[in-house]
Amino acid sequence: METYDVAIIGAGMSGIAAGIRSAHFGKKVCIFERHYAPGGLNSFYALDGRKYDVGLHAMTNFVKPGVKAAPLNRILRQLRIRREDLNLSEQKRSRIAFRGTDLKFSNDFGLLESEIDREFPDQVDGFRKLVEDVQGFDDSRIDYPYESARERVQARISNPLLEDMIFCPLMYYGSSTEEDMDFGQFVVMFKSIFLEGFARPFDGIRGIIKLLLKRYREVGGIRRMNTGIAKIEVVEGRAERLILDSGEEVKANIVLSSAGLPETDALCSEKWLGNSESEPGKLSFTETISTFGKSMKEFGWGEDAIVFFNGAKRFRYRSPESPVDLESGVICIPENFDYAEGEFSEGVVRVTCLANYRLWKSYPEDRYRNEKESWRPKIWEAAKSFMPETELAYPNECIAFDMFTPTTVERYSWRMRGAIYGSARKYRTGVTPISNLFLCGTDQGFLGIVGSMLSGIAMANAHALR
Repeated sequence: METYDVAIIGAGMSGIAAGIRSAHFGKKVCIFERHYAPGGLNSFYALDGRKYDVGLHAMTNFVKPGVKAAPLNRILRQLRIRREDLNLSEQKRSRIAFRGTDLKFSNDFGLLESEIDREFPDQVDGFRKLVEDVQGFDDSRIDYPYESARERVQARISNPLLEDMIFCPLMYYGSSTEEDMDFGQFVVMFKSIFLEGFARPFDGIRGIIKLLLKRYREVGGIRRMNTGIAKIEVVEGRAERLILDSGEEVKANIVLSSAGLPETDALCSEKWLGNSESEPGKLSFTETISTFGKSMKEFGWGEDAIVFFNGAKRFRYRSPESPVDLESGVICIPENFDYAEGEFSEGVVRVTCLANYRLWKSYPEDRYRNEKESWRPKIWEAAKSFMPETELAYPNECIAFDMFTPTTVERYSWRMRGAIYGSARKYRTGVTPISNLFLCGTDQGFLGIVGSMLSGIAMANAHALR
C-alpha cells in the first residue's frame, strides 16, 4: 500500500498551493482529483475550439509589488512564484449599478469614496468610519466570534440603498449565507475588492493553473487525475487509509481536504457532523457566456470590467423561488482590463445570477435543455438594462455561447447542491475531530483565488510541515 506524508483531496487552488508548500520542504505529497481537469471551482474547458473560464471573473486582492503584507505578495513569496509570471492586468474601472444610482470604483480606493460623497453626501462620514472599522479589525485571527455584518454596517450607514450597494459585490464574490455575512468575512471581502482591487491574467484562469502545476512538478509533487476518493477509513479517530474510486487503498500521515465540509464528512466512515451541521450551502448560480464577432468596445461597452447590478427595491441575496433571479447579478467583460489595444478580436460577456438548485435538479434532460435556452436571453436582457445603449442585437450577433447551472457545478466539482461558496458553517482553523484530517479552501472560510491559495498554504504550514 502506497504511503504519503501528505494526501490532498482536490486539485483546486487551495489543494495545489498546499501541495507546493508541503513538497517544497521535502514531504512526499500526492493530490487526488476526481475530475480530468485541475482548478476545482476555478477551472477552464474547451467547447467548439474556444476556451472558457469557470469561476474566475477577476483576481481580487491586487496590490502593487512593494506591499509586503498584502495577501497576494505573501502567497508569491511562500510559493516561490515570480509576480511577473502571473501576467496580471489591472481593472480600468468597475461599477455597482442599482436602478437610478451608480457607484464607480477602481483599484484606487479614492474613486469609490468620491462617488459615495457625490451620491450620498450625508453618508460619507459614516462610510469613512466604516472603513476605519474594517481597517481596525484583526482578520488574521481565525477564532473570532460571529458578528452580523448588517448590524455593524447599519451602525455607520443609515441609508438602505447605500448599505445594499456596499453589500452587493461582497456577497456575490464571497458570501455563503443568505442576506447577511459574518463581519469578519465582510472585512476580508471589503479589503480584497475595495481597498485592494481587481486584476486579471491575460490567459484567464488557465495561465494561473499551469503556473501552479509547473511549480508543483518542480518541487516533486505527485498528481493523480481521474482519481477520486471514495472513502476515508477512520480508525480510533484517525484517517487510517483512503479508498480510491478504483478500490485501491493508500495511506497518509496527514490528509488535507478541499472537497468541502459536508462533502468531506460524507467520505468518512465515522461521521463527525450533526444533521444540522452537515447541511450543504443554499446558494448557487447560473452563468451565461456569450461571444461576439468583434470587440465589446465596438458595441460601446468598453469601460466597465465588472458590473454588479440590482433592479429590485432592496437587494436580495438568497436562493430564488424561480430558476434564476433576474433582479440582480454580475456582468464581466474580460477585455475591459488594462490590456494593450487590439488584444481582443472577439468580445466576451459573462453574466452571473443567483439560481435555484432544487428546480434545476428536478428537470428531466429535455426540459433542462429547454429551460437553459429559455433563460439565456432573459438573463441577457436583465443585464443589458444596466449597460450603455448599444446597437448589439442579441442573439443574432452572438457567434458562440454556453451556460452553466447549479447542477453543472455539482456534476463537475462534486459540491453538494452546486454551492459555490460551500456550507454556511466554516471551520476557520481547518481542524476536524479526525486527528490527522484538515480542511482547506472554501469551507475553511477562504474564498476566491487568492484566498484559496492562502488557505492551502496556511494549512500546509500549520499541519503538513509541523
